[in-house]
Amino acid sequence: MRIFATLALLLFISVSCTNQPDLTGFDVEAFKNDRGSCAGTREKQIDWLKTHKMTWKGVSSNDLEDILGKPDIQQLADRNQEYYIYYLEKGPHCEKIESPSTARTMAFRFSAMGLTTEITFQQGLP
Repeated sequence: MRIFATLALLLFISVSCTNQPDLTGFDVEAFKNDRGSCAGTREKQIDWLKTHKMTWKGVSSNDLEDILGKPDIQQLADRNQEYYIYYLEKGPHCEKIESPSTARTMAFRFSAMGLTTEITFQQGLP
């Protein structure tokens, strides 16, 4: 019984201790308030995001959502992985969210444990 309690405690501690990114120089509120990048303020932060891309490695999906806001698109992948996709520039999706868009995006891939394993930048959706 004591071993089970110890293992449960260790699991809880390892899951609750996630990486917190250093956001010095990043305007979190501007990013969060520019849903879909339709106001154009996210575009001004692309250079910071690319330069500090590795800052986001190991951040949990819950922490990322708290920091950047709800993703513009959320995709499920195989093996319980998921992607959070944020638009970084204005595009046709601003008029109608279902419209195909080739606007620049930033995608976060999460492991089955909910931690960021990969950050990519592309035109449109991955």
